[in-house]
Amino acid sequence: MASKKEEYLRKPEWLKIKLNTNESYTDLKKMMRSKNLHTVCEEARCPNIHECWAVRKTATFMILGAICTRACRFCAVKTGLPTELDLQEPVRVAESVTQMNLKHVVITAVARDDLRDGGAAVFAETVKEVRKANPFTTIEVLPSDMGGKFENLKMLMDAKPDIMNHNIETVRDLTPRVRARATYERSLEFLRRAKEINPDIPTKSSIMLGLGETNEQLYEAMDDLRAAGVNIITLGQYLQPTKNHLPVKKYYTPDEFAALKEVALGKGFSHCESGPLVRSSYHADEQVQSAKQAQ
Repeated sequence: MASKKEEYLRKPEWLKIKLNTNESYTDLKKMMRSKNLHTVCEEARCPNIHECWAVRKTATFMILGAICTRACRFCAVKTGLPTELDLQEPVRVAESVTQMNLKHVVITAVARDDLRDGGAAVFAETVKEVRKANPFTTIEVLPSDMGGKFENLKMLMDAKPDIMNHNIETVRDLTPRVRARATYERSLEFLRRAKEINPDIPTKSSIMLGLGETNEQLYEAMDDLRAAGVNIITLGQYLQPTKNHLPVKKYYTPDEFAALKEVALGKGFSHCESGPLVRSSYHADEQVQSAKQAQ
Protein backbone atom coordinates (compact mmCIF):
# COMPACT_ATOMS: atom_id res chain seq x y z
CA MET A 1 0.00 0.00 0.00
CA ALA A 2 1.21 3.49 -0.87
CA SER A 3 1.41 6.06 1.87
CA LYS A 4 -0.77 9.18 1.97
CA LYS A 5 2.28 11.23 1.06
CA GLU A 6 2.90 9.14 -2.05
CA GLU A 7 -0.70 9.25 -3.16
CA TYR A 8 -1.06 13.00 -2.89
CA LEU A 9 2.20 14.51 -4.12
CA ARG A 10 1.42 18.11 -4.95
CA LYS A 11 1.20 18.68 -8.70
CA PRO A 12 3.76 21.29 -9.83
CA GLU A 13 2.79 24.45 -11.73
CA TRP A 14 4.18 23.23 -15.05
CA LEU A 15 1.59 20.44 -15.12
CA LYS A 16 -1.38 22.77 -14.69
CA ILE A 17 -2.99 23.61 -18.03
CA LYS A 18 -5.99 25.65 -19.09
CA LEU A 19 -8.56 23.60 -20.99
CA ASN A 20 -9.74 25.17 -24.24
CA THR A 21 -13.15 23.70 -24.95
CA ASN A 22 -13.83 25.84 -28.01
CA GLU A 23 -16.51 25.28 -30.65
CA SER A 24 -14.22 23.28 -32.91
CA TYR A 25 -13.35 20.86 -30.11
CA THR A 26 -17.01 20.51 -29.08
CA ASP A 27 -18.11 19.77 -32.67
CA LEU A 28 -15.43 17.10 -33.04
CA LYS A 29 -16.52 15.44 -29.81
CA LYS A 30 -20.15 15.34 -31.01
CA MET A 31 -19.03 13.79 -34.28
CA MET A 32 -17.12 11.05 -32.44
CA ARG A 33 -20.24 10.16 -30.42
CA SER A 34 -22.48 10.16 -33.51
CA LYS A 35 -20.22 7.55 -35.14
CA ASN A 36 -19.91 5.47 -31.97
CA LEU A 37 -16.13 5.87 -31.96
CA HIS A 38 -13.69 6.05 -29.07
CA THR A 39 -10.47 8.02 -28.78
CA VAL A 40 -7.66 7.32 -26.37
CA CYS A 41 -7.42 11.11 -26.12
CA GLU A 42 -10.64 11.00 -24.06
CA GLU A 43 -10.44 7.55 -22.47
CA ALA A 44 -6.91 8.08 -21.12
CA ARG A 45 -7.65 11.69 -20.13
CA CYS A 46 -4.83 13.13 -22.22
CA PRO A 47 -3.90 16.71 -21.26
CA ASN A 48 -3.16 17.65 -24.90
CA ILE A 49 -6.52 16.75 -26.46
CA HIS A 50 -7.54 20.30 -27.32
CA GLU A 51 -4.24 21.20 -28.97
CA CYS A 52 -4.14 18.00 -31.03
CA TRP A 53 -7.76 17.94 -32.18
CA ALA A 54 -8.38 21.59 -32.91
CA VAL A 55 -4.92 23.00 -33.68
CA ARG A 56 -2.55 20.29 -34.93
CA LYS A 57 -5.22 18.23 -36.74
CA THR A 58 -4.10 14.95 -35.22
CA ALA A 59 -6.10 12.42 -33.21
CA THR A 60 -5.76 8.95 -31.73
CA PHE A 61 -8.64 6.58 -32.39
CA MET A 62 -9.14 3.63 -30.05
CA ILE A 63 -10.66 0.73 -31.97
CA LEU A 64 -11.96 -2.70 -30.93
CA GLY A 65 -14.25 -1.25 -28.26
CA ALA A 66 -13.68 0.61 -25.01
CA ILE A 67 -13.17 -2.35 -22.67
CA CYS A 68 -9.66 -3.76 -22.24
CA THR A 69 -8.90 -7.34 -21.22
CA ARG A 70 -5.91 -6.17 -19.19
CA ALA A 71 -5.81 -4.20 -15.95
CA CYS A 72 -2.58 -2.21 -16.07
CA ARG A 73 -2.13 -0.23 -12.89
CA PHE A 74 -1.39 3.07 -14.67
CA CYS A 75 -4.26 3.14 -17.15
CA ALA A 76 -7.72 4.72 -16.89
CA VAL A 77 -9.33 2.64 -19.67
CA LYS A 78 -12.12 0.33 -18.47
CA THR A 79 -11.20 -3.30 -17.80
CA GLY A 80 -13.37 -6.37 -18.30
CA LEU A 81 -14.53 -8.87 -20.91
CA PRO A 82 -15.31 -7.14 -24.22
CA THR A 83 -18.69 -7.95 -25.76
CA GLU A 84 -18.29 -6.38 -29.19
CA LEU A 85 -16.36 -6.79 -32.41
CA ASP A 86 -17.55 -4.13 -34.84
CA LEU A 87 -16.46 -5.01 -38.36
CA GLN A 88 -17.80 -1.70 -39.71
CA GLU A 89 -15.58 0.31 -37.38
CA PRO A 90 -12.70 0.68 -39.91
CA VAL A 91 -14.98 2.48 -42.37
CA ARG A 92 -16.32 4.84 -39.70
CA VAL A 93 -12.79 5.68 -38.55
CA ALA A 94 -11.83 6.48 -42.14
CA GLU A 95 -14.90 8.72 -42.54
CA SER A 96 -14.06 10.54 -39.32
CA VAL A 97 -10.46 11.14 -40.43
CA THR A 98 -11.91 12.76 -43.57
CA GLN A 99 -14.38 14.90 -41.61
CA MET A 100 -11.70 16.05 -39.18
CA ASN A 101 -9.32 16.76 -42.05
CA LEU A 102 -6.51 15.08 -40.14
CA LYS A 103 -2.90 15.36 -41.28
CA HIS A 104 -1.85 12.45 -39.09
CA VAL A 105 -3.89 9.76 -37.38
CA VAL A 106 -2.86 7.33 -34.67
CA ILE A 107 -4.84 4.10 -34.45
CA THR A 108 -4.59 2.32 -31.13
CA ALA A 109 -6.76 -0.26 -29.41
CA VAL A 110 -7.60 -1.89 -26.14
CA ALA A 111 -5.87 -5.23 -25.59
CA ARG A 112 -8.12 -7.98 -26.95
CA ASP A 113 -6.70 -11.16 -25.45
CA ASP A 114 -10.11 -12.75 -26.03
CA LEU A 115 -9.48 -12.77 -29.80
CA ARG A 116 -7.23 -15.32 -31.50
CA ASP A 117 -5.56 -12.62 -33.62
CA GLY A 118 -5.51 -10.02 -30.82
CA GLY A 119 -7.56 -7.75 -33.09
CA ALA A 120 -4.93 -7.66 -35.86
CA ALA A 121 -7.43 -8.16 -38.71
CA VAL A 122 -9.59 -5.19 -37.69
CA PHE A 123 -6.44 -3.15 -37.06
CA ALA A 124 -5.10 -3.89 -40.55
CA GLU A 125 -8.48 -3.21 -42.17
CA THR A 126 -8.66 0.16 -40.41
CA VAL A 127 -5.27 1.14 -41.82
CA LYS A 128 -6.41 0.14 -45.32
CA GLU A 129 -9.72 2.03 -45.10
CA VAL A 130 -8.11 5.19 -43.74
CA ARG A 131 -5.49 5.15 -46.48
CA LYS A 132 -8.07 4.52 -49.20
CA ALA A 133 -10.22 7.47 -48.09
CA ASN A 134 -7.34 9.75 -47.03
CA PRO A 135 -4.27 9.08 -49.20
CA PHE A 136 -2.38 12.12 -47.89
CA THR A 137 -2.90 11.39 -44.19
CA THR A 138 -0.01 9.64 -42.46
CA ILE A 139 -0.98 6.65 -40.32
CA GLU A 140 0.59 5.47 -37.08
CA VAL A 141 -0.50 2.27 -35.32
CA LEU A 142 -0.16 1.69 -31.59
CA PRO A 143 -1.15 -1.91 -30.79
CA SER A 144 -0.76 -4.05 -27.69
CA ASP A 145 1.65 -6.97 -28.06
CA MET A 146 -1.31 -8.92 -29.55
CA GLY A 147 -0.36 -11.97 -27.54
CA GLY A 148 3.21 -11.89 -28.80
CA LYS A 149 2.22 -13.92 -31.87
CA PHE A 150 4.31 -13.28 -34.98
CA GLU A 151 1.43 -13.88 -37.39
CA ASN A 152 -0.64 -11.16 -35.73
CA LEU A 153 2.18 -8.63 -35.98
CA LYS A 154 2.83 -9.55 -39.62
CA MET A 155 -0.82 -9.06 -40.52
CA LEU A 156 -0.65 -5.52 -39.20
CA MET A 157 2.76 -4.72 -40.69
CA ASP A 158 1.57 -5.96 -44.10
CA ALA A 159 -0.98 -3.13 -44.06
CA LYS A 160 2.06 -0.80 -44.21
CA PRO A 161 1.39 1.90 -41.61
CA ASP A 162 3.74 4.89 -41.71
CA ILE A 163 4.87 4.27 -38.11
CA MET A 164 4.68 1.19 -35.89
CA ASN A 165 4.42 2.28 -32.25
CA HIS A 166 4.43 -0.10 -29.32
CA ASN A 167 5.04 1.17 -25.80
CA ILE A 168 7.23 -0.53 -23.22
CA GLU A 169 5.67 1.98 -20.75
CA THR A 170 8.31 1.64 -18.03
CA VAL A 171 11.73 0.20 -17.18
CA ARG A 172 12.48 -3.51 -16.90
CA ASP A 173 12.40 -3.79 -13.09
CA LEU A 174 9.06 -1.98 -12.70
CA THR A 175 7.23 -3.77 -15.52
CA PRO A 176 5.64 -6.55 -13.38
CA ARG A 177 4.17 -3.95 -11.03
CA VAL A 178 3.02 -1.50 -13.72
CA ARG A 179 1.75 -3.64 -16.62
CA ALA A 180 -0.70 -6.54 -16.71
CA ARG A 181 0.17 -9.66 -18.77
CA ALA A 182 2.59 -7.73 -20.99
CA THR A 183 6.29 -8.32 -20.36
CA TYR A 184 9.31 -6.14 -21.00
CA GLU A 185 11.10 -8.75 -23.13
CA ARG A 186 8.00 -9.54 -25.20
CA SER A 187 7.54 -5.86 -26.03
CA LEU A 188 11.17 -5.57 -27.12
CA GLU A 189 10.77 -8.69 -29.26
CA PHE A 190 7.59 -7.24 -30.78
CA LEU A 191 9.47 -4.08 -31.82
CA ARG A 192 12.48 -6.05 -33.04
CA ARG A 193 10.32 -8.29 -35.24
CA ALA A 194 8.38 -5.33 -36.63
CA LYS A 195 11.65 -3.88 -37.89
CA GLU A 196 12.67 -7.24 -39.34
CA ILE A 197 9.39 -7.55 -41.27
CA ASN A 198 9.72 -4.10 -42.83
CA PRO A 199 12.93 -2.16 -42.09
CA ASP A 200 11.55 0.91 -43.93
CA ILE A 201 8.74 1.50 -41.42
CA PRO A 202 9.99 3.58 -38.45
CA THR A 203 9.33 2.08 -35.02
CA LYS A 204 8.57 4.00 -31.86
CA SER A 205 8.09 3.45 -28.13
CA SER A 206 7.23 5.44 -25.03
CA ILE A 207 8.23 5.50 -21.37
CA MET A 208 6.30 7.12 -18.49
CA LEU A 209 8.45 8.80 -15.85
CA GLY A 210 7.69 9.17 -12.19
CA LEU A 211 6.90 5.59 -11.18
CA GLY A 212 10.08 5.12 -9.17
CA GLU A 213 12.62 4.40 -11.92
CA THR A 214 16.25 5.51 -11.66
CA ASN A 215 18.24 7.26 -14.37
CA GLU A 216 20.37 4.15 -14.78
CA GLN A 217 17.24 2.08 -15.42
CA LEU A 218 16.02 4.65 -17.95
CA TYR A 219 19.35 4.56 -19.78
CA GLU A 220 19.18 0.75 -19.87
CA ALA A 221 15.67 0.92 -21.35
CA MET A 222 16.86 3.37 -24.01
CA ASP A 223 19.74 1.04 -24.89
CA ASP A 224 17.36 -1.93 -25.10
CA LEU A 225 15.05 -0.02 -27.45
CA ARG A 226 17.92 1.00 -29.68
CA ALA A 227 19.16 -2.61 -29.76
CA ALA A 228 15.67 -3.55 -31.00
CA GLY A 229 16.00 -1.00 -33.82
CA VAL A 230 13.57 1.56 -32.41
CA ASN A 231 13.85 4.95 -34.14
CA ILE A 232 11.63 7.24 -32.04
CA ILE A 233 11.16 7.55 -28.28
CA THR A 234 8.75 9.68 -26.27
CA LEU A 235 9.21 10.49 -22.58
CA GLY A 236 6.40 11.95 -20.49
CA GLN A 237 5.29 12.41 -16.90
CA TYR A 238 3.09 9.69 -15.41
CA LEU A 239 -0.07 11.18 -13.88
CA GLN A 240 -2.19 9.09 -11.53
CA PRO A 241 -5.67 8.77 -13.12
CA THR A 242 -7.50 7.86 -9.89
CA LYS A 243 -6.68 6.98 -6.29
CA ASN A 244 -6.92 3.30 -7.27
CA HIS A 245 -3.99 3.57 -9.67
CA LEU A 246 -0.26 3.63 -8.96
CA PRO A 247 0.86 6.78 -7.12
CA VAL A 248 3.30 9.27 -8.60
CA LYS A 249 6.72 8.83 -6.98
CA LYS A 250 8.32 11.88 -8.58
CA TYR A 251 7.44 14.86 -10.75
CA TYR A 252 10.25 15.50 -13.21
CA THR A 253 11.07 19.13 -14.03
CA PRO A 254 11.12 20.47 -17.61
CA ASP A 255 14.91 20.76 -17.30
CA GLU A 256 15.19 17.08 -16.38
CA PHE A 257 13.10 16.15 -19.41
CA ALA A 258 15.33 18.31 -21.61
CA ALA A 259 18.43 16.56 -20.26
CA LEU A 260 16.91 13.13 -20.92
CA LYS A 261 16.11 14.17 -24.48
CA GLU A 262 19.78 14.92 -25.07
CA VAL A 263 20.72 11.51 -23.65
CA ALA A 264 18.22 9.80 -25.96
CA LEU A 265 19.44 11.62 -29.06
CA GLY A 266 23.00 10.81 -28.05
CA LYS A 267 22.08 7.13 -28.02
CA GLY A 268 20.98 7.32 -31.64
CA PHE A 269 17.22 7.86 -31.66
CA SER A 270 16.23 9.86 -34.74
CA HIS A 271 13.60 11.77 -32.76
CA CYS A 272 12.81 12.22 -29.07
CA GLU A 273 9.77 14.04 -27.73
CA SER A 274 10.39 14.66 -24.03
CA GLY A 275 8.41 16.81 -21.61
CA PRO A 276 5.99 16.77 -18.66
CA LEU A 277 2.84 16.74 -20.84
CA VAL A 278 4.22 14.54 -23.61
CA ARG A 279 2.19 11.45 -24.43
CA SER A 280 2.93 8.71 -26.93
CA SER A 281 1.05 10.47 -29.73
CA TYR A 282 2.07 14.04 -28.92
CA HIS A 283 3.47 15.85 -31.99
CA ALA A 284 3.28 12.50 -33.77
CA ASP A 285 2.77 14.28 -37.10
CA GLU A 286 6.29 15.76 -36.88
CA GLN A 287 7.85 12.43 -35.94
CA VAL A 288 6.90 10.69 -39.20
CA GLN A 289 8.96 13.00 -41.37
CA SER A 290 11.78 13.23 -38.86
CA ALA A 291 12.16 9.46 -38.71
CA LYS A 292 11.93 8.92 -42.46
CA GLN A 293 14.51 11.59 -43.18
CA ALA A 294 16.90 9.95 -40.72
CA GLN A 295 16.59 6.47 -42.24
